[in-house]
Amino acid sequence: MHSERPTEPHREPQRKPHCDPYDDVHDSAAELRTALQDHGITLPSLGVDLPGFAGAYGIPLVALGNCNAATARKLTEVLRKAVPR
Repeated sequence: MHSERPTEPHREPQRKPHCDPYDDVHDSAAELRTALQDHGITLPSLGVDLPGFAGAYGIPLVALGNCNAATARKLTEVLRKAVPR
């Protein structure tokens, strides 16, 4: 009889951001879209904030956009389940 080690939850490896912040923001938006889809969530307006490229802020931003109430509830449910209690 041998005891099995409890398995650790799957975690994505930490990735280094791209040297180019403009490539990084596009990749980050795509990765977020995929992660949300894995949980059955679609944010229709998710994308890159285009004014961020021209603004004085200097860091391109991911725009999360708008969603309906059902999507907001689903997102809230997934986030709450992700928090260890």
